[in-house]
This record gives sequence, C-alpha cells and structure tokens, in this order.
Amino acid sequence: MRLLFVGSLTAFALMASLSVEVVSSRPDMVTGGSALIAVTGASTVKAELDNRDVSGAFKAAAGGRLLARIEGLKVGRNVLKVKSGGESRKLTLVNHPITGPVFSGPHQTPFVCTTQEAGLGAPTDANCSAPTKVTYFYKSTEPRPAVTGEAARPLTDRERGWKAFEPGGAVPGDVAKTTLADGRTVDFIVRREMGVINRAIYVIDIIHEVGKPSPDPWNAAGAWNKRLVYSFGGGCRAGYRQATVPAGISESVLGKGYAHAASSLNVFGNNCDDVISAETMMMVKEHFTKTFGPPAFTIGSGGSGGSMQQHLIAQNYPGLLDAITPASSYPDITTLVAPVADCALLTRAFEGSPVPFTEEQKKAVSGFAVWGTCASWIKSGYSPRWIDPEFCHSSVPKGTRCTLQDNEVNVYGRTRSGAAPSYYDNTGVQYGLTAFNTGKISAEQFIELNRRIGGFDGDGKMVPTRSAADVGAVRTAYRTGRVNAGFGSLSRAPIIDHRPHVDASGNIHDTIRTSIMNARLVKANGNANNRVTFTNARPGVNVIELADRWLTAGQRPPDLKDACWTASGEKIEDAARCGELYPVSGDPRLAAGAPLTADILKCALKRVSAADYKQPVTEAQLGELRAIFPGGVCDWSRPGQGQELHPVVWQRYGGRR
Repeated sequence: MRLLFVGSLTAFALMASLSVEVVSSRPDMVTGGSALIAVTGASTVKAELDNRDVSGAFKAAAGGRLLARIEGLKVGRNVLKVKSGGESRKLTLVNHPITGPVFSGPHQTPFVCTTQEAGLGAPTDANCSAPTKVTYFYKSTEPRPAVTGEAARPLTDRERGWKAFEPGGAVPGDVAKTTLADGRTVDFIVRREMGVINRAIYVIDIIHEVGKPSPDPWNAAGAWNKRLVYSFGGGCRAGYRQATVPAGISESVLGKGYAHAASSLNVFGNNCDDVISAETMMMVKEHFTKTFGPPAFTIGSGGSGGSMQQHLIAQNYPGLLDAITPASSYPDITTLVAPVADCALLTRAFEGSPVPFTEEQKKAVSGFAVWGTCASWIKSGYSPRWIDPEFCHSSVPKGTRCTLQDNEVNVYGRTRSGAAPSYYDNTGVQYGLTAFNTGKISAEQFIELNRRIGGFDGDGKMVPTRSAADVGAVRTAYRTGRVNAGFGSLSRAPIIDHRPHVDASGNIHDTIRTSIMNARLVKANGNANNRVTFTNARPGVNVIELADRWLTAGQRPPDLKDACWTASGEKIEDAARCGELYPVSGDPRLAAGAPLTADILKCALKRVSAADYKQPVTEAQLGELRAIFPGGVCDWSRPGQGQELHPVVWQRYGGRR
C-alpha cells in the first residue's frame, strides 16, 4: 500500500507540474509575429514576453489547459516567461516574417507575382504580398445547367452549383444540406479565406454555421470536426513564380466537416521543390492553428506530384502530417528523373539504330507495360526537359535556369559555372539487360543499343557520351532526404495509397511506383504494415475518412486491407488475384537490373563478366561490351555511390541555421 501511495503522489505531482509549449509550430520556427501557447498544470498564470505583460492573453480552453495567442513577436529571438504558484517556465520563440523563408534558404529569384490573377489585387511588395480576402459560398439545390465544353475542362465553383453568400443575410431558400461525419445535418455553407503566406497564395475552407461563432482556439469546433485536410497538387516544373492555387471547393471533404487548406507553392506543377512545399505547408498550417485551433489530425491528400510531396514531407518534416493518402503515387521526384530521361535516350537510340527493334522489343527494353509509356513521358514534356535549363514557364524571365536541380539550388549549391550540379547518371547502366537475358532481344541488339545510348550534357542536350553525376550532388540528395528512403514518420504514419490501373494505356502514372514505395518501406523498416494500397477503388471509397478512422483508433483497423476492385465493382483482397487483374511492369532502370527499391542514383561498378549474361556471348562481343563500358557496369547488389540510408530531418538550407 505504501508503494501505491507514493506512486500516486508522484503521478499527482507530475500532473500538476507547470508545462508551457507552442502548439501552433516549433518554437524555433514561429512565423507572422504570433504564436499559440498552451499551459497545463495551472488555472491562472503571470506571463511576460520580453518584459511585456501578456498574462491577459491566457484563457481557459478544452482539456483543462490555458491557451494564449501571443502577438507582437519581433523577428528573431523572443523570450516568454510564465509563472504560476512557485513554478516558472521560460520559452524562447524564434519568429520569422510571414513572407518567409524559415528553413528553405534564400528566396528564389526571379519570382513572378500573380496576386492580380488570383483576385487579390496588385502585390503590395516584392514578396508578392496582398490583403487577405474572406468570402462565403453555399451549395445550391437548384439544378445545374449544362455547360458547353465541360468535359474538356474543370468546372468553376459556380458551374458546380456554388453561389456567393452574404454572412450577415438570411439563409437562401435553395441552400443544400450536408451530413457531417458524426451524423449531424447542417446547411452547406463554406467560409473561404485567401491570402499570401511564404509568397504562396493559400486558401483555407471550413464549414460555416449561420448564427454561430466561427471556431477558434478557445471555442467548440461546431460543424468542424477538428480535422484538417491539406491538399498537394500534381505536375512537376521549376518555379520562379507565385502561380495560383487550384480552384474548386472540395465537397467530399468539407461536406463531412473537415477543414481544407492548400497553396500555390504546394503544387509541384508550379514549383517542384519539396523543401519549399514543406515550409509553405508548415506556415499555412500554423496560421490555420492560430485562427481556428489545433487540429486533432492533419491528413495529406493529392496525386501524382502531390503524392511526392506527401511522402517527402512525412519523411523529412515529421509532425506536419499525421496520415497521407497519395493517389497515382510516386515515391519522389529525384529517383524518377533517371528512368524518365532515359526515355528520350532510348527513343533516339532506336530511331537511328542499324539493327531494327520491334515494338515488343522496345517495350521489353523500356520495362513499361507498353512502349507508349516512354512516348507519353516525352509528349508530356518531362523527358528530358526536367534536366533542360530552358524548361521554364512562359512567364519566367529568359535566362533563368529551370532544371529541377537548379530549382533546388539551396539544397545542391552551385558549381563554378553557376549552375547546380546534376544527379542524373547512366554510367555503367546496361540498358535492356533483362530483355537480353530473357531472350527478347539479341546480343547484337543489346550491344548496339548500349553503344548508341549516350547521355546528356550540362544543359540537358543529348550527346554521344554517357552522363556522370556529381557525386557530391548524389550524396546531398540522400543526406537531405530528397530520395524517399521510407524513414521519418513514413515508417509509422498511416498511408493509404490509391490509384487507377492505367498501365496498358501508356499513362505515365504506372503501378510499379506503388511497388517501389512498398519495397522502400520494407527495406527501411522490415515491413510496410502502416500502408494500405487500393487499385481501381470504386466511387464512394473515401480515403480521407478511412485515414481518419485509422488515426482515431490509434491502430490500423482490422478490416482495412490491401484491395482492388473489378470493373463491375467487386472488391478483392486476394493479392494474387489482384496481381493477375492488374499486372505490374517496370521502367528502363529496373529493366537494366536495378533493384525494386529503385533508389540508386549512381551505381557502383564492376568489371564486365560473361557470368552476368544468361544468353550466349562470344569473346568478341564481350570485347565490344568492355569497350562500351571501360569503367565497368552497374553492380546493383551494392549500395550506390554516395548512397546514405538515413536522411536527417528538419534540415535548414542556404546557410540559415
């Protein structure tokens, strides 16, 4: 009994101990001159910010704690002192401008402002700032008229049945109802806030209840379910522009009571830099938290380039996203560049080859389900233009270098020429190795292909010689987490990966990327138990709600399993049958012998050996191969050159420490 009594006293003392923390951000990464502070273990406090009394800011909130939105922080170091009874705590807050940067390094220049196009008016400074705008919309029950050409373009909110709403006026008679996740039915009215944070145009949408105060850090959430869904947009292109946030009210999210946020610099098609994306997401989420209160969970959403951002933010900036729901996913952009750029080299090699290749043989060499996938990568402009300095948006001034590595110059630095070093490498890659070993191409074709393949020069132009990556850039890519290695919160956060199976059409969103991500999680953590994959999920499968259920339960629900759906809508959880229905192919690097993890940027080399070939090769042909590969061929059984397995989280760039 005595031991139990002492233990109880200890527990009581720990509960009563004064605790002070920032709940809107990390204390060293506060932005915008304010921070949301939580105090536990006290009912009243005396607080000073740099000797200025701020005690009155602390008010009671849910959970028996005090909350305060401390305003007036100066840029740089601020000291908050909190006292209660005989206890005191000190907290150092490092504040950064709302225009950024925080950890991404010096701002990108040049930078084109688009506040005018976004409806925010002319920019008020060189950081593309503009006044914040709050508007309201409601979903109308009136029939939506047909819109000319609607199949060829996204519909506007107005065309989808949304109308402007005046918050001080009466509720319109045609307002639609929506049923929240908890079963309540409310008017489907949305508050939209648009402004500029970190030079990005952001938007925050949240359910608005007429006659009730908007949620804030101290008041009940009302229709808001205390969950935030953060969207990430697709594509991938160098930035240098503010761009505009994707239009459209997310009905399936908001209609269930979730809040929704996004920004123009969380769209990879506007700026394919995951560091800037993470920083912007962090700052927008901080602003949301200071306005409405801390979300219980933050769930990532988005496909293609949006999936890359979710993966990399979860790995490199743990704590920002509690769960992710990548669609048509890719693990990251850095390891995707090589097989995509290879398509341009393969196309040139095939077109000029004195030894003809059939379409079936081209497919086998490419590794894709169809050779047309390479054609799609070229048609999309990504192959080889991700490594082309001139692949800039039309609004970006001429002379700007728009390779992906130049877009991330704060990460990679510059060479003496002023350009960022390249991480693209094909030295030692035996293109078509699997096709040769399985007898789909001849030794003559295999040799001719690798003789002709070539590479790229520093300006992304195809040349006869192969490309050699800068080893320093390769090492940086791994160390900084530009390569998704499955670490950080990726090892534990719920992941629901969902995609249509479009491989046979030549679509660039091929299913192998899901298998690659799975292989990386297994390599890093021994399993991929925190990840569920859906293929061809039927309409009505709401991955946001499933991720929420997973987070709320604190563990993966037993009924949440990998699945695919047939064309008729039958759900199948048998992996073998799903594999038969929706086969997985590969890409040029996997077809050259690379491991399924596809995480080697620059391979280790070994001598050409007849033992590597399962088809007969003569001594003369071996001699030709040794001449083609004087430094050796890829040894995929070993880690790549410069490959480090554990990226460092929450890194800062550009000398800002």
